[in-house]
Amino acid sequence: MRPSQNPEDINEFNRFYNQPIEYQESYFLPSINNPNNNQSYYADVSALKPDQHCYVESSTGNSSELVSDSPPIINFNPMMQQGSDSYRSDMHHSPDDTFQSSGNSSCYTSDVTDLKHKLRELETAMLGPDSESMESYKTIPVAAANQVSSESDKLVGMMEMMPSGDLKEVLIACAKAIAENNLITAEWLMSELRTVVSVCGSPIQRLGAYMLEGLVARLASSGSSIYKALRCKEPTSVELFSYMHLLYEICPYFKFGYLSANGAIVDAMKDENSIHIIDFQIAQGSQWITLIHALAARPGGPPRIRITGIDDSTSAYARGGGIEIVGRRLSSIAASCNVPFEFHPVPASCPDIEIEHLKVRPGEPLAVNFALVLHHMPDESVGTQNHRDRLLRMVKSLSPKIVTLVEQESNTNTAQFFPRFLETLNYYLSVFESIDVALPRDHKERINVEQHCLAREIVNILACEGAERVERHELLERWRSRFAMAGFKPYPLSSSVNATIKTLLENYYQSYTLNERNGVLYLGWMNRDLVASCAWK
Repeated sequence: MRPSQNPEDINEFNRFYNQPIEYQESYFLPSINNPNNNQSYYADVSALKPDQHCYVESSTGNSSELVSDSPPIINFNPMMQQGSDSYRSDMHHSPDDTFQSSGNSSCYTSDVTDLKHKLRELETAMLGPDSESMESYKTIPVAAANQVSSESDKLVGMMEMMPSGDLKEVLIACAKAIAENNLITAEWLMSELRTVVSVCGSPIQRLGAYMLEGLVARLASSGSSIYKALRCKEPTSVELFSYMHLLYEICPYFKFGYLSANGAIVDAMKDENSIHIIDFQIAQGSQWITLIHALAARPGGPPRIRITGIDDSTSAYARGGGIEIVGRRLSSIAASCNVPFEFHPVPASCPDIEIEHLKVRPGEPLAVNFALVLHHMPDESVGTQNHRDRLLRMVKSLSPKIVTLVEQESNTNTAQFFPRFLETLNYYLSVFESIDVALPRDHKERINVEQHCLAREIVNILACEGAERVERHELLERWRSRFAMAGFKPYPLSSSVNATIKTLLENYYQSYTLNERNGVLYLGWMNRDLVASCAWK
């Protein structure tokens, strides 16, 4: 999850945006070729209309060109170990939550003849064009006949499942078919799912729309291209910032990470007259506004603050300019608080950072901030350049007083496709449920927030592999091992940090949870941990 940023004080969360949604014409996803015959399968997506089910906006450009200059945005960022309750009755529950389509768009086959016809098409696809009569079963090997029978039985089971209301189970069945290279079943299920997922439906319908996009992209081997473009009109930098800000306001995930990290830094630096903070993803720099205000009020006067901000073109696009914008803004705020301040910009990607970029001065108290950034670093499972552990070792060599870590509590780094799908489904279902209680389903900007701030990460996790899969989350226990191997020891968060977060959550829906285990704070939704925050020394 790439952090969305708030240009105002953290307690102001009443600004909403009303940019119009542009509805585009329908389009076709890339063809999926069946190796067993000459047919090509296309994902026909209906135009996004308020009264129709749909799952993604189309591009205004050539549908065959999926290249975008705009980089990925928020990674959310984001279960195998823990289950996620499906949509609860106290959260705008409505008949929309059942697995159904509106109007004449339903594709459920209640007619027995139609079902037999579908199964006959399946048999023809598997056995070839010469199997047009049931007599052909007598001339094919027993194994092939058994395969057809097995596939037919499975699809009949799916037909019975779909009207039952469990869209989640059908998504899982589709992913399992892809994992087992059962393309006929997968493509049939995708055609059925396409009629019931909706970017303007219940949480599982909305999430299902983007997960279906990921599945289609995986089969079409176009995950990287769709991750970059997602077939939607690229927002302007102002629009993108507004979507990021809205997500920041309606959900406490980012504020939780920023406040907990700031609290740990203030506690570790309480006796220091100068502080150097290295932020490995400064983005808009909003995290440090509250820190500057807190240190300005410190008894005995504020310390001298120097911030080294690292960031690449991703946040520059949302900012509408280079990292110098952040420096000018923070300098102005510090001056208004009479806080001595210095800003050192490093416009570079984290994997490219070396010690000489950081300009650390001998003897200065150092704090390092890793907020929702390390999961983007490739590790030993991707290639020989393990930047994830290299950065930790490099930071340890600087002898910092404190290092703060905020990461999504999700396990998608080294997991194989099917368990990774399950993890993503359960994790993001909780995220979409938490959005659902904050914004009405017909809110003009909710679709834009989910599409531009969440969908790309979902598609990347499901459709991409190797170096192209940049969303690689790990559970806190794995991060604990990495920090320990780099030579760090835990720095327990103080009780005041816990109290501050509890006060923050009073402004949000009661289903958010806060737990502390072994010196780590976990923010969750219902019974599912979503974000973990901890500190090291």
